[in-house]
Amino acid sequence: MNNNTIWKFGCLILILWNTILVMRAGNFDKKDSFADYEPDLLQKGFLFPSDSVRTAVYWYWVNDHISQEGVIKDLHAMKAAGINRVFIGSNIRNRTSWSRDLTGQWFGNVKWNSDEWWEILHTALKTASELDIETGLFNCPGWSQSGGPWIKPEQAMRYLDASELRVKGPLKLSRQLTQSDTLFQDVKVLAFPVAPDYEQNLLEMPGAIITSSGDLQVASSFNQDKAKYILAGGEGSLYIELPDTITARSLTLYPFEYMNLKVEVQVKDGGEYKTVHKFNIERRDSVENPASAGFEPYAPYAHSLGELKSKFFRLIFNKIGKEDSRMSRIVLGSTPVLKNLTEKKLAKIWGGNPLWKSTLWQPQSAYSASVDVPQARQVIDISSFMSADGILNWNVPEGEWIIMRTGMRVIDVRNGPVSFEAEGLEADKLNKEHIQSHFDAFIGEVLRRVPEEDRKTLKVVVVDSYERGGQNFTDGFLNEFKQRYGYDATPFLPVFKGHIIGNPDVSDRFLWDVRRFVADKVAYDYVGGLTEASHKHGMVTWIENYGHSGFPGEFLQYGGQADEVSGEFWDEPIRNSRYENRGAASAAHIYGKKHVWAESFTSGSWDNNKSFSSYPKRLKRYADYYFAEGINSTLLHVYIQQAYEDVYPGVDAWFGTEFNRKNTWFSHVDLFIQYLKRCNYMLQQGLNVADVAYYIGEDTPKMTGIRQPEIPQGYSYDYINSEVILRDMYVRDGRLVLPHGTTYRLLVLPPQDTMRPEVLAKIEQLVADGAIVLGQRPNRSPSLQNYPDADRIVQEAAGRMWGDASAKYHRYGKGMVMKDLSLEEVFRIIEIAPDCLVDNPSVRYLHRSLGDKDIYFLTNISDKPVSFIADFRIKGMQPELWDAVTGTTRPLPVFHQNGEITGIPLHLEVDGSMFIVFRTEGLPSNKKGLSNFPLKKNLSVEIAPWMVTFEHDSIKRGPSEPAIFHELKDWTECDDERIRYYSGTAVYSTMLTLSKAPKNQKLYLDLGDLSAMAKVKVNGEYVGGVWTSPYQLEVTGKLRKGKNKLEVEVVNTWMNRLIGDHRLAPEERIVKTDNNHWKADSPLQKSGLLGPVKILTVE
Repeated sequence: MNNNTIWKFGCLILILWNTILVMRAGNFDKKDSFADYEPDLLQKGFLFPSDSVRTAVYWYWVNDHISQEGVIKDLHAMKAAGINRVFIGSNIRNRTSWSRDLTGQWFGNVKWNSDEWWEILHTALKTASELDIETGLFNCPGWSQSGGPWIKPEQAMRYLDASELRVKGPLKLSRQLTQSDTLFQDVKVLAFPVAPDYEQNLLEMPGAIITSSGDLQVASSFNQDKAKYILAGGEGSLYIELPDTITARSLTLYPFEYMNLKVEVQVKDGGEYKTVHKFNIERRDSVENPASAGFEPYAPYAHSLGELKSKFFRLIFNKIGKEDSRMSRIVLGSTPVLKNLTEKKLAKIWGGNPLWKSTLWQPQSAYSASVDVPQARQVIDISSFMSADGILNWNVPEGEWIIMRTGMRVIDVRNGPVSFEAEGLEADKLNKEHIQSHFDAFIGEVLRRVPEEDRKTLKVVVVDSYERGGQNFTDGFLNEFKQRYGYDATPFLPVFKGHIIGNPDVSDRFLWDVRRFVADKVAYDYVGGLTEASHKHGMVTWIENYGHSGFPGEFLQYGGQADEVSGEFWDEPIRNSRYENRGAASAAHIYGKKHVWAESFTSGSWDNNKSFSSYPKRLKRYADYYFAEGINSTLLHVYIQQAYEDVYPGVDAWFGTEFNRKNTWFSHVDLFIQYLKRCNYMLQQGLNVADVAYYIGEDTPKMTGIRQPEIPQGYSYDYINSEVILRDMYVRDGRLVLPHGTTYRLLVLPPQDTMRPEVLAKIEQLVADGAIVLGQRPNRSPSLQNYPDADRIVQEAAGRMWGDASAKYHRYGKGMVMKDLSLEEVFRIIEIAPDCLVDNPSVRYLHRSLGDKDIYFLTNISDKPVSFIADFRIKGMQPELWDAVTGTTRPLPVFHQNGEITGIPLHLEVDGSMFIVFRTEGLPSNKKGLSNFPLKKNLSVEIAPWMVTFEHDSIKRGPSEPAIFHELKDWTECDDERIRYYSGTAVYSTMLTLSKAPKNQKLYLDLGDLSAMAKVKVNGEYVGGVWTSPYQLEVTGKLRKGKNKLEVEVVNTWMNRLIGDHRLAPEERIVKTDNNHWKADSPLQKSGLLGPVKILTVE
């Protein structure tokens, strides 16, 4: 047993002893007090979380830097730190997950898929099994998504495209129909009649006069290799004078590569131009792989104008951003178009952090009955007239016809970020067979190559956040679509190319069905397919149920098909707009999953990152905030494999916090991980408590829900989807109940007027059984399924449920339907008190219920300490405070009870957190002078001077002799550059004298301030570590009367050494890493033991 292990064991014994002392010191009026209490299983699990509480880490093998020795040492270091689950991913350190620019990168020698790579993977899995560390593998090389060199074009993501031929009949046609590329897979050949002026461009009419002004440059003629229109400056205009007054119904702009514009459409009225339409256009790629955000990143932008009658039009373009916007063509048309077609057919999907309404579109303006557009009955399937080599032989009927050769095209989107030998096409997300073939090609190969006895702990298949864009077609699409929706999609295939079939509403409904079909398939064929394949081999799937580049699914359903679901948060200022974690928590809560993971403390910027500057104290606030959002399992981001023993700080990347053995404070990270484990353990107990289920609606893609009306302070919520409502939800005692036990008091509908009949029918049944629903009345179905009867069914059911249109609430059966009310008003009406009401918005909470026990987590996310009263919706129970930092638990003597509410005066330090646990009956005490947070008094003991011993070796290069600090100070203020730029550990030693050992009092060592972490010995005995404020340890029974030796081992970050190295000549530099963005004049980070150090007492 090494010294570090002895220290840890001593710390655990001390914590248990202190806990027992605290519990026995409690003041209770009830006979059944803690005096004879033995810790129950909940408390034991909190003090010493078992190995079943897993702390995981992404273990990235970056840029071919891996070694046998390195993986073995990494795993042993993880085990010592408390990390007991690792996910192995092979990737490269590039600018994004799409970049193929490897300029200037440092690469190792072990290529992916080489014999040596397989040997090292075997070693890693075998070593992890020996150490009982559970392992997982990313389901393909790179962190995104599911692809590789084994994916054939016919197994890849695809979309529907078409070539068009316009002919005039009668005509006996024999013509070779073009196809988009050599990988084109035919679907259908269709023909439909059109009017002679169908899709006419009014700008090309004889007699039309086109002029420009400002910064808009117009080429004299069109050249397919050059842009015709270039907005080179801030603003430019295009003036259009037609030969006569004509009705314009559409404006379509064709990008020539990049286009990012504000556009105004004006018509001349009474001699002046007046704006009638405004909109923005964004057409740009996603770094080196545009298809990651959609298969048509430069798709034309079609805008519906309604009906504008004029002779004079003006288009005003204003540039957004710095780059010039270029267009190959502008079409002002009399033929109507489908607005937002590109997005509706998933050719370009919202990136970044989309709002709930980002993929909702308003109905288009109606147009006159005289407008001639194709009807579904007019679309003819002429596929049988085309030969295998693409020659169409068909007798064209009289009139103008468009012939479309439709087929699937491969989307050139690839897994990444990976080296070239690991890169390949992305597997088809709509086809379970192709997904399982992908599983077999990579995970299956691992299972075949590595003997089962050497991979006993290989249990997880990992799917990171979705970053690979959408698709809208697959093998068997037409048959399965018809089975699901009850109508043939064939006549509507021209809609994919922008042709309105029937009318805009009918065409939009078809595309709604397509998007819903895709979302369902992504959930069940992609995630479900991976899960099914994993289960066959005794493995589980772990998935992040969202995406930042073209996510085509519905986040709840998508996560629901995996075994474990995860969110994500970064080492950055907290943003309420981060939707990933509440989305992951909601998916877990409604699908009955115990674990809600989070990829934790991700960070990064390629050009200006904060490498090696973070440490656990600054990370705690983020962890606590997202614990209150529902996260209960921590995955650290990131541990990068350290292949070289003589290189420090070692291999790094621009992303993630450096959780690896080469980082200075990794020797102390077990302190932080113990905190995370305790929090995780408590937050995994029982069931989440939430009063509100916000229904997200049925539209897709969808990556978050909407809280409208907003949830009041003191209540919590989950998002819920149609699938769970339809399949699982029922009513018991007025509550909405799910099979695994989660309940809600209220279902809130989203602010929209669409709902499919089957969903409304289920909600009607729930209300009849006693449920309470808040939201506006739907009046139509969004789908083309069973149209138009579906609309009538919705209207009739809504009429029954909502009753009088003017009433704000309507009783229906045993339940009630409400509308146009705030949630505060609703809760007053149904008499639901806040669950945890705090008179300070900086305090966040989460509530778990475990049988007859209730667990509340509270955290302060402000920069100031807060004292407050917390009112809990708990009756007749004794509150206890459980501190996950120290492991101590104690009853709170001061509280009051008022009916169903228990109020407790509480205090939280900056970034402080606590658990309030109710597990036994109890009444408030009548004793005077009690306090939940007794003041600690300073014993005024002289503690100085300090002898400080630094590490002195070829890497750390601290002073060779101990330094004497008569006063504690920041290392960066020292004249000695060996200390000022020092990074590593230093041991502070001093003697202190206690004139007497106080009786019946507890003693605390207060270290004041320090950076970044410390472990402490008193008289040679390890008494614990500190890593967050207040930096205090209980030392009762450790300090004795007379002289005492105090040793404080402090560690800082690598940051100051990285800065200091820039001040040296290249040949004198010490550190080596591929991620040092600091400069010689960068501000140094405070380091060391700063104090003041005190001995405190408390009664």
